[in-house]
Amino acid sequence: MNIFARFGATACLLSLLVCLTITPLLGQGQLTQTLRGHVVDKESKFPLVGATVQLADKGVLTDTAGLFRLTGIPVGRHTVKVTLVGYKEMVLADVSLDAGREKILDIELEEEIRQLVAVTVQAQRTGEARNEMAVVSARQFSVEETNRYAGSRGEPARMASNFAGVQGADDSRNDIVIRGNSPQGVLWRVDGVSIPSPNHFAIAGTSGGPVSIINNRYLANSDFFTGAFPAEFGNTVAGAFDLKLRNGNNERHEKMVQFGFLGTEAMVEGPLSKSSKASYLATYRYANLWLFNKIGIDIGTQAVPTYQDGFFRFNFPLRNRRGESVGALALWALGGTSTVDILISEQEVKDRNIFGNNDRDQYYTARMGAAGLTYTRPLSSQTFWKATLAVSGNSQDANHNYLFLRRDGDRNPLVVNNRYVIDSLRPILDYRFSEVKYSLATFVNHKISTRATLKVGLNTDLYRFRAFDSVRSFTDLSYTRFTPWRTRWNTNETFALVQPYVSFRHRLTENLTLTAGLNALWFTLNTSSVAPVEPRIGLSWDLPARQKLSLAAGLHSQIQPLYTYFYAENPGSGSAAGPLANRTMGLTKSWHYVASYQRLLGRSIRLLLETYYQRLFNIPVEQARSSFSMVNTGAAFSRIFPGPLVNTGTGRNYGLELTVEKFFSNHYYFLLTGSVFDAKYTGSDGVLRNTDFNGRYAFNALFSKEFVFRRSSLNLGFKYTTTGGRWYGPVDEAASRLNQEIIYQSASRNTLQFAPYKRFDLKVDYKMNRGAADRRGLTHTISVDLVNILGIQNLLSLSYAPQPDGSFIKQEYQLGFLPIFLYRVDF
Repeated sequence: MNIFARFGATACLLSLLVCLTITPLLGQGQLTQTLRGHVVDKESKFPLVGATVQLADKGVLTDTAGLFRLTGIPVGRHTVKVTLVGYKEMVLADVSLDAGREKILDIELEEEIRQLVAVTVQAQRTGEARNEMAVVSARQFSVEETNRYAGSRGEPARMASNFAGVQGADDSRNDIVIRGNSPQGVLWRVDGVSIPSPNHFAIAGTSGGPVSIINNRYLANSDFFTGAFPAEFGNTVAGAFDLKLRNGNNERHEKMVQFGFLGTEAMVEGPLSKSSKASYLATYRYANLWLFNKIGIDIGTQAVPTYQDGFFRFNFPLRNRRGESVGALALWALGGTSTVDILISEQEVKDRNIFGNNDRDQYYTARMGAAGLTYTRPLSSQTFWKATLAVSGNSQDANHNYLFLRRDGDRNPLVVNNRYVIDSLRPILDYRFSEVKYSLATFVNHKISTRATLKVGLNTDLYRFRAFDSVRSFTDLSYTRFTPWRTRWNTNETFALVQPYVSFRHRLTENLTLTAGLNALWFTLNTSSVAPVEPRIGLSWDLPARQKLSLAAGLHSQIQPLYTYFYAENPGSGSAAGPLANRTMGLTKSWHYVASYQRLLGRSIRLLLETYYQRLFNIPVEQARSSFSMVNTGAAFSRIFPGPLVNTGTGRNYGLELTVEKFFSNHYYFLLTGSVFDAKYTGSDGVLRNTDFNGRYAFNALFSKEFVFRRSSLNLGFKYTTTGGRWYGPVDEAASRLNQEIIYQSASRNTLQFAPYKRFDLKVDYKMNRGAADRRGLTHTISVDLVNILGIQNLLSLSYAPQPDGSFIKQEYQLGFLPIFLYRVDF
C-alpha cells in the first residue's frame, strides 16, 4: 500500500466519522451518568469522613466509609474538586463520563502539615507517582493515557516508550530500553508481587514480547520508574512497572465487547452481592491475526501466531460485628498462552519472517500466568497493612527441524521460482523451560505524624526452575553431517529470593521532604548473590513559582536470568549435561544518581528536566578475553550461550532528559520528550565500547485533540519518534555458518551503527454515547491506530538466513505500515 493509498483510506475514515457525528439526534434528551467513589488518607488508606466532593453546581459529603455519590451528571468531561479541613485540596480535571459505564474514583488526600481552619494549597495533577517514597524518575500513568497515545496499542510498555529516557527496542517486540540499559533489567510487579514477563511469545531472560498479556481495561492508575527507585523495589537496575488492579463495579453489572486487530475481547463486571459490596471483574481475549494475515496485512511472517489471555478479580470487603469496614480480600489471576508454527517447508512464497529462521521449521509455545490473594486493612487512622500471597509461572517449549535441500550435480542447491527445493527434514533442537514462583509481598505503612511516615516490608520469592535443552549442529561447512545430540540444560532446582526493606519519609518543612530507605537482597542459589545493605535517599524541595528541585541516589542489585545459571560449560551427549560453570554468578550492581528540576507553566503544562549518572559494576562477562557482556542481552527472540562468566564487567550511563507536557485540558494534550545520553561498557577484553542500545539520542512528539459534539467526540492524535540506531559489528562468517546464527567478530563488536530509527503514527478515535435520557445507555468506540503511516523501512538487526544467491545474512526491517483498529461497545 503506497503513501497515497494510506492517506486516502484515512481521509475516507475521517469523512465517515464526521458524517456520523453530524447526524441529527432528534427526540433524544440529555444523557446522564453516575459519578461515585472513595476518599481515603494517602498514607494510612483510612476512610475520610465529611470530605466535600464538588462538581460544577453539585456537591456531596463522604459518609462514614469515605464513600460519595453524584447522580444525574451529564456525560462528557468535568472537573472534580475534593476538600477536607486539614488536607490539601485535590482537583481532578477533565474526568470523562460515558453513557455505557459508571465512573468510580479512588481519591487519596495528603494531610497538610499546618493544621489550618481552611486549606489554601491546591494539588494539581503533575504526573507524579502514586508512591510517596519516589522523588525522581517516576511517573504515574492512567488507563486513559494508554488509550490516548498513538502507536501504543493500549499496552503499558509501548506507552512508556514515549517518556524521556525510554526507547522501544524493536517494532516486533515491546521491550523497552531505559537509559541505555538492557530490557531484561525491567521489573514487572502486580499488586506488589513480581511476575514473569507478561507477554505472549516471551523468551527466557527477556521482559518483552510481540503482544502484551496485560490488558489496560483492568488496571488502576499505576507507576513507572526509570531510576533511583524507592527501597521497596529490588532486583532491578533499569526500571520498574508497579501495576495496580482495579475492582469491578460493586453496584451494577457492566459489559464490554471489542473486536480489533489484536483480538476479539469481552469483559464483564458487577456486584457479587449488593449488600456486602463484593464485586467481580473478568476479561477474555482471543487473537484475530489469521483474519488480517488473509487480507494481506504484514504481521512479520506468513505463519499465523495464535494466542489467548484472560483475567479475573473478585473483591470481598470485610466488616466486623459492628458493621465497620476492616479491609478487603481480593482473589485475582491473569495469564495467557501463545503458539506459532513457522513451517518454511510448506510455504509457497519466500517468507520475510522476522520472528524466526528461514532454514528450518519451527514450533514454539509459551505460557505465562499469575494468581494471588491480596489482603488490605487499615489498622487504624495512622496505620495500613497490605499482604499478597501469589503463585506465578511461565514456560517455553520449542522444536526445530532443519531443511535439507536438494542439490544438482555441482552440489549447488536447486532453486525453483526463487525458492529452494527441499529434500528432507531432520530435528536439530528440542527445549523446554519452565519456572514456577511462590511469592509473598507484605508491608505496613505507619503515619508517625503529619510530617513523618514509615514503611516496612518484605518481598519473598520461592522458585522452582526446570530446564531441558538438547541440540545438534553441523560438523563442518559441508552441511551434510550432524554432531551427536548434546544436552545444554538439564536441571530441576529450587531456590529463594528474599528482599526485606524499610523506607522513611519526613517533611522537614512545608516545602522540603526527605526520603530514605534500605533494601537487602539474598539469592539462595549461591553464596555470591547477597547484598546485605543497599541505601536509598532522596530530597525534594518545593520552590516558589510552582517549581521543584529533587535529588536522589541509591545502590541497586539484580540477579541474572535464571536459565543462564544452569547452562552447561561442556555439554555432554545424552541426558547428562556438563559442569555448570555459571552457577556461582553474582549480582549485577548499579549506583544511580539523579537530579531533576520541575516547573508548572500555567495550570496544566509541566516542564521537567532530569540528569543522571549510572555506574554499573559486577556485570557478568566471559572469563576468556572477549567483548561479551550481559548488558547487551534481553532484546531478541533468542537465548544466549556464553562461556564461563565472571562478575568483572563494568558500565556507565549518563544523560540529560527534557519533558514538556500539557496535561489534557481544554480538549487537547501534547507531550514532547527528548534525551541525549551515552551508554558504554567494558567486557573481559578491557575495551570500552558502546552498548547495543547506545542510540545517543531519542525524541518523541505526541499531540491529541478532542472535538466534542452533542453526544459524541472525535479524538485525533499523532506521534513522531526518532532515535539513534543500534550498534553492531562485522560478522564472523565461518562461525555464523557453522552455528546457523549470526556471530559477530569479538574484537570489532559495536563499531558499526544502523541508520537512525524514525516513525510517524496517526490515531483516530471516535466515541458515541447512545440511549434515552435517564436510562442506561451504551458507548460505542471506533479506533484506528495507523502505525508507521509513512512506511519507513527501519533496519533493526541482522539475522542468519541462507539466500539463493549464496549469501547468508538477512537484514531485518521493521513491520512497515500497520493499521490497528478496534470497535468496542460498553453497556
